[in-house]
Amino acid sequence: MTHDDDLATVAKLIKDTRIAMLTTVGSDGALVSRPMGVQDVDFDGDLWFFADEDSHKVHEIESGSPANAAFAGSTSWVSVSGEADVVRDLARIKELWGPTAEAWFPDGPETPGVVLIALRGRTAEYWQSPGGRLTTVLSLVKAKVTGERYDGGENETVPL
Repeated sequence: MTHDDDLATVAKLIKDTRIAMLTTVGSDGALVSRPMGVQDVDFDGDLWFFADEDSHKVHEIESGSPANAAFAGSTSWVSVSGEADVVRDLARIKELWGPTAEAWFPDGPETPGVVLIALRGRTAEYWQSPGGRLTTVLSLVKAKVTGERYDGGENETVPL
């Protein structure tokens, strides 16, 4: 596959799984993960999340923490790693605003303290097991019966 094909695969897998575990490094050096809703934007290597500017994740990012967003679907997984920054741009907030953001910030896009986190992906790694759950289960059973190593499907690392 070409780089464009791999990038399209990553974009599709992310679109199919709208919740990511966003991981940053805490002030004590520990990794901290939390579920975050990804905003519906065509994936070009950047991921967008709404956040409260007083949250730990925002403080960690402002302190220079790298970031990772991990996605898990029923037969696919994606990990996007890179740098993140906090965006305080009302026009961009309004552009990305939707029902999910409103659930967290019921006063609308001009809610005091609402910010965006932009994860600027450097690499993405994906794994997918084509054919769905049944094919995956059958492949696992086959590996057990034959004593051959399980072929986990397609795995690629994509530079962004």
